[in-house]
Amino acid sequence: MPRRPAGHTRGRAAVLASLTATALVAAGHPAGAAPADTDPMNQAFQRAAEKYGVPRDLLAAVGYGETHLDGHTGLPSQDNGYGVMHLVSNPVNHSLEKAAALTGKSTAVLREDTGANILGGAAVLRDHADALGLDKAERADIDAWYPAVARYSAAEGAIAALYADTVYTFLAEGLRTTVAGGEKVSVTSRPVTPEKGPLAKADVTAQSPDYPPALWVAANSSNFAVNRTATVDKVVIHVTQGSYAGTISWFQNATSKVSSHYVVRSSDGQITQMVRDKDTAYHAKSANASSLGIEHEGFIDNPSWFTDPMYRSSAALTKHLCDRYGIAKDRSHIIGHSEAPGNDHTDPGVNWNWSYYMQLVGGSGSGADGLSFSAYTTLKSGSTGAQVKAVQTLLNQQGYNAGAEDGVFGPATRSAVQAFQTARGLTADGAVGPKTWTALLSAGTKPTLVLGASGDAVKRVQRALTAALGRTVTADGAFGTLTDKAVRDYQSTRALGVDGSVGPATWAALQSGR
Repeated sequence: MPRRPAGHTRGRAAVLASLTATALVAAGHPAGAAPADTDPMNQAFQRAAEKYGVPRDLLAAVGYGETHLDGHTGLPSQDNGYGVMHLVSNPVNHSLEKAAALTGKSTAVLREDTGANILGGAAVLRDHADALGLDKAERADIDAWYPAVARYSAAEGAIAALYADTVYTFLAEGLRTTVAGGEKVSVTSRPVTPEKGPLAKADVTAQSPDYPPALWVAANSSNFAVNRTATVDKVVIHVTQGSYAGTISWFQNATSKVSSHYVVRSSDGQITQMVRDKDTAYHAKSANASSLGIEHEGFIDNPSWFTDPMYRSSAALTKHLCDRYGIAKDRSHIIGHSEAPGNDHTDPGVNWNWSYYMQLVGGSGSGADGLSFSAYTTLKSGSTGAQVKAVQTLLNQQGYNAGAEDGVFGPATRSAVQAFQTARGLTADGAVGPKTWTALLSAGTKPTLVLGASGDAVKRVQRALTAALGRTVTADGAFGTLTDKAVRDYQSTRALGVDGSVGPATWAALQSGR
């Protein structure tokens, strides 16, 4: 790689030293002075940086890009990587074994001990730097480490560049995060002009053939099947259990035998398509032939990965796919990996915000029909918006004069609410809270409904259960397993017979606002 003038390198080294010291102070201790039991992760980064001559902030940025500095209690990622530094052991990446050889620590210790894992990550980075021929002066220049960071990914070409670019974005923008135990770890922002060498021309620029806003990187042909054996009728939401670039690389690995149609990046919502929509990705077992899979960068037990840019970008993609292939925008057809038949996975997990996601998609959790929402808020005089309009519509439909359906909670609406509450035996306070919402939304005919039923009556029950239980029950008019569970939960908490059937007693409870 090109050598920089010595004077320039020394100047850069001086700036780096200052920045690193600043970052260590910002993280809660002066460089080299904190007790061993204070800020253990910061101390581990400092010790590893000093031992292997790797810039401390670079080391922390690599770890953050891999895991958000979460070791996941020694559990492996999708591609069998471990710890904060994601030391990997699989057929194409042996960084865990390399770290063991370089540090003299066992693979078991490297998997489970955070300090050892960080030390192992530093040793591997230094080994890559040595293989690239970086001398001491160059190692003091954070920009010179770009090719070594790219090699740490165990990817090649454009994907390796994508990985390294992410790390250098963290260095340029800085970061501050809270890790286990409440410790704060920081990386101070600084100007970066990484020496990319041959990787400078390795950017991913190919456009997705099916979704123009996305990039295109093909998965290995061993990891998907050409064409389909069923009609596409659902979108499956996944979480990668690994990094964006790492997942793309893993899907290019012929030994992985897994893939997904799309992968979404956490930090900015960038999307890469890897399998054509017309083809069958290997992502959800029995649902593969009839579904499109979207992987989201991150780990299910760490909500910091699920950013607003990710939600918005992914929801726009899902909306596009639903519109293009005629998929219903509801929770029966936009499902999590854990909900796909015959699967034993748990993603996207409890930290995935389904209510917000469905609102962004614009499906039946968004109020698109004017009455169905992912949650029902308490309304009173002076309230405005779509849910006020829904109340006015329901009251007028049921013979209570709420006035104009204008979304403004004025005197006429309040009077109508009080009249409705009195008729249902509710406290006539004129405010629409959970009990009034439940009664309003369920009002109407009372046919017996069981698993497999469909229609407007099912939709009324689903809306009412959303209000009564305080959680989203998708109002798609299809009485499926999720609705069955919600009915049983409602019956159990209201001391009703728990049979999953919406019969006279359950209807009576709903329509009285219980």
